[in-house]
Amino acid sequence: MGLFGKRNIEEAKSEGASVKVLGSGCDKCNKLEAAAREALEQLGMDTTIEHVTDFAQIAAYGVMSTPALVVDGKVVSFGKVLDTDEVVKILQKARQ
Repeated sequence: MGLFGKRNIEEAKSEGASVKVLGSGCDKCNKLEAAAREALEQLGMDTTIEHVTDFAQIAAYGVMSTPALVVDGKVVSFGKVLDTDEVVKILQKARQ
């Protein structure tokens, strides 16, 4: 049984993913957040994005290079700005 049991992907999509951007609030971090917002919108996922700027919280994820993207508690990217298409692929994979 997968992450969502027997429910179909449409039900799972409507719940959305837990998405966090880790970073100081710099230009790169903001670009990643914008790409994540656009990806969520394209996928029709109703999810808020939390932008974590506290370095202690960022370090708790084991991230030493920002910006980083966290989906459902897992660090899926760090140290680079993903474009919208890359974030879409990551979110789709997280939902399989």
